[in-house]
Amino acid sequence: MSLKKWLMSSLAMLLMLSMFAGTAFADNHGDDNAMVRILHASPDAPAVDIYVNGDLTVEDAAFKDITGYLELPAGEYDIAIHAAGDDEAVYEQSLAVDGGVHYTVAAVDFLDGGDFRLEAFADDNTVDEGMTKVRVGHMSPDAPAVDVGLVGGDSLFEGAEFFAVTDYLELDPDTYDLEIRAAGTEDAVLDLSGTTLEADTVYSVYAVGALDDLEVVVVADEAHAMPGDMPQTGMGGASQSSTMLPLYLSLFAGAAVMFVLIRRRYAFQG
Repeated sequence: MSLKKWLMSSLAMLLMLSMFAGTAFADNHGDDNAMVRILHASPDAPAVDIYVNGDLTVEDAAFKDITGYLELPAGEYDIAIHAAGDDEAVYEQSLAVDGGVHYTVAAVDFLDGGDFRLEAFADDNTVDEGMTKVRVGHMSPDAPAVDVGLVGGDSLFEGAEFFAVTDYLELDPDTYDLEIRAAGTEDAVLDLSGTTLEADTVYSVYAVGALDDLEVVVVADEAHAMPGDMPQTGMGGASQSSTMLPLYLSLFAGAAVMFVLIRRRYAFQG
């Protein structure tokens, strides 16, 4: 076989392998299922049962309870909230979820008043190895906007209103003296002194309850370390690129000319 024909044949084979690698990467890292957990954050709602598409999925969840993650195929679901043990729904709402995403779905606001609802937001349980990450959710219906910061020090989060969930903040693991205060003031409404944030853990701190009985729900999730050699996004994720292409390139390492040609044309395809 002539060198030209061999090069063309090898290029065609490499292109097919590259396309297959991209498909395999998507199969390994894409996920058709969503992971969904539910937080009961409605101060005046009783313990509840939760039905998903007519099936009883969560039983007797009380105020401040949070479920583990439930695996659901991507799509739209009918969620019905019942008082625990009651056959009649007190609230129904449709909820759409995307595959490959972790969600927290919070039941928020006062049941008595007509503003009770479900609020869904994405979780990001990745963090740089050895670091910790925290975010804050304002779920107190009658509380003003708040800042969260160090006691007697700077704010870490500012102006969070009901209903708001902040972006994540990555920190060194340590014990912090934190407080929640009325936005723009030094007036603490909740003392969180001695808050320990451990390495390789992602925390969500939710302020719940009515203003005159404010409490916090702290959720700690074991983090998945982000690969150090992959570029990170501003939200702490990693960009996806195929790691299998160099393996296929190595199949042609015996031919130096071919290796150089392929490296120039395919090094940045994934």
